[in-house]
Amino acid sequence: MQINNGIQRIINKSSDPKLIEAVFEFAKEAYKERSRPSGENYIMHAVKVATTLDKMDLDPTTIAFGILHDIIYDVPDSARKVEIKEIEKRFGKEMGHLVEKISGLSKIRYSLSVGIRDKKTFTREKIENLRRMFLALSEDIRVVLVELVSRLDELDILHYLPKDKQMLYALETLQIFVPIASRLGLSEIRRSLEDTAFMYLYPEKYKWLKENIKEQYEEREKYLKKFIPHLQKIFKKERVRILDINYRVKSYWSTYRKLANHEMNFNKIHDLIALRIIAPDIESCYRILGVVHKHFKPISEEIDDYIAKPKSNGYRSLHTTIFSQDGKITEVQIRTEEMQREAEYGVCAHWSYKERINLKKEGADFDWLKNVPDFWKTFKIDFFTNKVFPFTPKGDVIVLPKNSTPVDFAYAVHSDIGNHCESAKIGGKIVPLDHILENGDLVEITINKNKKPSKDWLNFVKTSLAKSNIKKLTGEEGSALRFPLSIPGFIKRKISEISEASRKKREEKQKVGKGKIRQIYLAGQKGIYIHIAKCCNPQPGDKVGAYVPQNRAPAILHRLSCNNFKKIAEKFPEKIIDASWE
Repeated sequence: MQINNGIQRIINKSSDPKLIEAVFEFAKEAYKERSRPSGENYIMHAVKVATTLDKMDLDPTTIAFGILHDIIYDVPDSARKVEIKEIEKRFGKEMGHLVEKISGLSKIRYSLSVGIRDKKTFTREKIENLRRMFLALSEDIRVVLVELVSRLDELDILHYLPKDKQMLYALETLQIFVPIASRLGLSEIRRSLEDTAFMYLYPEKYKWLKENIKEQYEEREKYLKKFIPHLQKIFKKERVRILDINYRVKSYWSTYRKLANHEMNFNKIHDLIALRIIAPDIESCYRILGVVHKHFKPISEEIDDYIAKPKSNGYRSLHTTIFSQDGKITEVQIRTEEMQREAEYGVCAHWSYKERINLKKEGADFDWLKNVPDFWKTFKIDFFTNKVFPFTPKGDVIVLPKNSTPVDFAYAVHSDIGNHCESAKIGGKIVPLDHILENGDLVEITINKNKKPSKDWLNFVKTSLAKSNIKKLTGEEGSALRFPLSIPGFIKRKISEISEASRKKREEKQKVGKGKIRQIYLAGQKGIYIHIAKCCNPQPGDKVGAYVPQNRAPAILHRLSCNNFKKIAEKFPEKIIDASWE
């Protein structure tokens, strides 16, 4: 009865009720023999997801997809294909594509499960690559959104799962889902996801915070309830119109992270509960800010204008921190109704309003999303179309150019593995060495110390690292360096000069770090003198690349993640050459 009432409300509200009704009947039949760990049928979960999407005022197609999203989850490959064809037949190819894509997102779990099993530390680079893979696998922003909403409901039944799976889902939520929800401006979803994940990943810290923060919340909430009427009188006297004044409580996870940076001192956290003033328009926002500062002294370094300069996820608001009554420090946020909706639902607010925003190129943690297309119009995530993200058996993500092969993969892992590559397996099945890799492929390389690269490999490899190694080992022996034809002549000359100078100082090696001496390989050649870039100071083990200036002999070594190096590579791609520590 509850299911029928929930779906009926969606149908009554929908601009395409026939689609929602048809999808629901189809899903009810498909889910009838399937239950979740809690014991409830999957159709319950599907309706909960659809209800959340409906509250966001999303279109019928996205809501229908929300109902169907788990149709082929945990279904054998043979049955999956049949099910997808049936969905395409009934509801169109677009719907079939969405369902197929969301079913593939579980691939990212492999890396996390291996890491938890082996008690590995998850580096920032590894997590960042998993986020990239998540978006590359999605291909459509609706897939991302439905997966986030689905995870909200899944976390409610996490206690039914074994401890290891609880940890896996919580880690995936906090490291992958939460940052993506934040980047898309989905603050309400983000807050719910991160607090539940926090509770499972760090139960002792969560318990401590909850016990210690209760009194803080109650005290500040009690104070704000008295302060709001006082503030309303001031606005009335100043003849400034406001639509509403309320407050929001900071999430447990955000609070804990902030406390960790302030010696766990609650007195240094001013935004546990922040006042929100809703204004009728942007001009009123600035007038309200002026009135607030007229009557209450602000902390100057804590005034932020996110209306003039929105955050990287499109968030807009005015923030100020003031000494209110009795010297209490209070954070105040001032925004319009539209800004408030954006703050809650992010990109979804723009789908429902059919508006366009321009995300600012900010946020070092999200360099991979700097050039976001306006996917709220096209829905397509097409900023990774030139990349592919396969796994090593140890769960590491290897980022390669599109159409790369197992040989490219082997060289990316280690030059010796590439040089002695004999065969490859994907998902446990042997594939040809010229097989095109896809996102989420688990690649195993078999090596043979007696095996050497074949010249034929040059017909299908994509990376310059693979090409330079293959040419080196299959070409004529000699002192002269060999380069891919695409490298400009002046780089060939410069590298040859560098190599010749280095050979005269055979005993001299590049010093890196304190007391460490490491050999650098440039275009596959060792013993070449280089400069270490001061901007990023690459260390042994870092992924590196080299830039060869026009007027200087020594190449300059940078981290691949260095922003300066990325700008140089974009502007002067012909001056970039492969480098590695091994």
